[in-house]
Amino acid sequence: MPQRFLVTGGAGYVGSHLVAALLDRGDSVTVIDNLRTGHKAAVPAGVKLVVADLSDGQAIDGVMGDGSWDAVFHFASLSQVGESMRMPMRYLLDNAANGVRLIDSCVRHGVGRFVLSSTAALFNVDGADPIPEDAPIDPQSAYGDSKWMIERALRWAGQVHGLRAACLRYFNAAGADPAGRLGEDHRPESHLIPLVIDAALGRRAALDVFGDDYPTPDGTCIRDYVHVSDLASAHLLAVEALKDGPVVWNLGNGAGHSVRQVIASVERVSGLTVPHRIVDRRAGDAAVLVASSARAQAAGWRPAHADLDDIVRTAFDWRKSHPDGYGD
Repeated sequence: MPQRFLVTGGAGYVGSHLVAALLDRGDSVTVIDNLRTGHKAAVPAGVKLVVADLSDGQAIDGVMGDGSWDAVFHFASLSQVGESMRMPMRYLLDNAANGVRLIDSCVRHGVGRFVLSSTAALFNVDGADPIPEDAPIDPQSAYGDSKWMIERALRWAGQVHGLRAACLRYFNAAGADPAGRLGEDHRPESHLIPLVIDAALGRRAALDVFGDDYPTPDGTCIRDYVHVSDLASAHLLAVEALKDGPVVWNLGNGAGHSVRQVIASVERVSGLTVPHRIVDRRAGDAAVLVASSARAQAAGWRPAHADLDDIVRTAFDWRKSHPDGYGD
């Protein structure tokens, strides 16, 4: 039976892949996006796009009041950790305050389910073991704290008003739609895999590798990379799992990859050389950050693109066929 969903930030990177997954299974979707970092061209035909900011309560209530919604998926947020440390109040207002406004609107309009694209930046853990959901919450950035504030608001909305919520925490979304419909287009780009690809394609200067003296096998930082389509499938699974109660899942591949391994993967996939240079460490970079996905896997989540070369290949194909991204 087709369902009707509202997706905030559905013109953005992860949100657009979730929208495509919902359409692929026959659901009806409306997207709210201010297009500050999202792209109109990432919203497929047949999807209603409402260009509005979540701070506009009148606009949000107007959308919420347009019939009934089976669930809300919330992706819209600022997401740069470094920027959040320069402008913490902006992040707390844009992410936390607007997130609470959205939750309040859901409660007032009788929405029963809510899925939050949260972050593994909630944790302050650096080590070889994948981070479980019950690791201590200790955000080290205003970005991470803004997501934690939304999670706490959802707990109160559930406890007092019965809103069933799923919080999905992950580090690094990567890759692109295997069918070539969607991909990564950040401006400026800050994610490692597209930066490495651009260096290989000669679209940028040599890649800066921030430190090669970390306590890891090759000296460079290790991070978790989860294919964006696998993240979309986890969101689909989570919204159905809400029938059994609240959901809190960390999403990861279970084994991270170092910066050198990402460079080597891009070179294998592309057949090109990645020019790079070693520079000083960045303040605050942990040696290893990898999230566990034991709970999600116990619920049936099976990443279809866990291999690093597979992730990189979809990203490279998108980057090569869309040199200007979405062209906007």
